[in-house]
Amino acid sequence: MKVLHLISGGDTGGAKTHIISLIKELDKLIDAKVICFIEDTFYYDALKAGINIEVFEQKKRWDMSVINRLKNEIDREGYDIIHCHGARANFIGVFLKRKAKKPILTTIHSDYKLDFKDNFYKRIVYTAINSLALKKFDYYIAISDTFKEMLINRGFNGNKIFVVYNGIDLDGEMNYVTRKEFLSRYNISEEDKIIVGIIARLDLVKDHETFIKAAKIVIEQREDVLFLIAGTGNEEKRLKSLVEEMGLENQIFFLGFVKDQYSFFNAIDINVLTSVSESFPYVILEGARLKKTIISTEVGGINQLIKNGHNGWLINVGDREALANKIVFFAENRDKIDEMGENLFKTVEKNFSSRKMAENHVKIYKEILENEKHKGIS
Repeated sequence: MKVLHLISGGDTGGAKTHIISLIKELDKLIDAKVICFIEDTFYYDALKAGINIEVFEQKKRWDMSVINRLKNEIDREGYDIIHCHGARANFIGVFLKRKAKKPILTTIHSDYKLDFKDNFYKRIVYTAINSLALKKFDYYIAISDTFKEMLINRGFNGNKIFVVYNGIDLDGEMNYVTRKEFLSRYNISEEDKIIVGIIARLDLVKDHETFIKAAKIVIEQREDVLFLIAGTGNEEKRLKSLVEEMGLENQIFFLGFVKDQYSFFNAIDINVLTSVSESFPYVILEGARLKKTIISTEVGGINQLIKNGHNGWLINVGDREALANKIVFFAENRDKIDEMGENLFKTVEKNFSSRKMAENHVKIYKEILENEKHKGIS
């Protein structure tokens, strides 16, 4: 079986982690290749991971010359399935479908209606285009049961939607520096502090405002807790102004983009996610590799991983009081930080490895090919 994966190539964060983790394991089971359309960090990281990847560069987003190149690649190599990831690949995939005559599917990594929430032009144009493109696909993989329900509620055929939760490579190399060395980059002194961190792009869907306002509540009660915010984005200026208005610049630190995310996870004690919408985020799985417990909003499929009081805590979207209370709980019960972090690692190890994710994909590919064969017979 040969499967061709298409992705933008400008991807960072969870999307990049997903593809690299998935393809590394798929390569052990089937013949898989990735083609991206931008030569950037994603491409070089995939090469470093030993992934079969090639760039079909687009001069602009609307450059459709790649369609014929992709068609020739598919014909020459005999791919059985085309698997797309993200808005750019979805747009290309729709046009490719007409030429390639192969089953085509896409993975729904996020709520596509929120992907460009912070950019007016992209929200109006790209969201509309992606929404239309998605309707043309033969099959879908949703990252959680919640996302499958979302698609069905939006008129997608439930019989064409498969569910595969994200998995992570637990054996892959983790490069990170010591906690002290990482914090020294930002002139932060730990002094036996509990460090709470959030790593996510700074946009509205991640709701950093709830993180900041919860931090204020905690800081009013305790002096031994520091808060780190890693990431960049359209909300950066507003969020920094909010922290300044509260007078919390000495307790809440903006780190900017952190390339070595495992150094970040190694430096913090408690991982936090305050998103309004998620599918099944890698930021929790990555933290789990270093046995970092999590406090997260209960969105997407996160409740399939986090069990309250066992390996982390779930809160409602926007509930700053609940978030603050859970942070204070950990501050008052420091032994629970390690205990619940260990439990989270064990949960991920058992149920959310990249190997299991890849095996589930292969089952889906086989089912798709069987379906297509029956269509041909009928």
